[in-house]
Amino acid sequence: MTDPEKPIDSRILVDAIEEAKDIGREGMAHPSTRPVLTGAAVGAVAGWVLPVVGPILGGVAGAGFMLYKRVRP
Repeated sequence: MTDPEKPIDSRILVDAIEEAKDIGREGMAHPSTRPVLTGAAVGAVAGWVLPVVGPILGGVAGAGFMLYKRVRP
């Protein structure tokens, strides 16, 4: 899955893309789906409270952060 010769930034991106594809294929059965959706919800609420960010950007940021934490704990 990961090649030790590649730089770490490239491996993180590749692993995150693979994880997102697996989430899309398996849906709610995938173990990462619930934490990523929870992160999106928390980010959307935080974005709704903050006037500059907005709920959409907050949701995307929250989901991205949780996906990153699932790929690289």
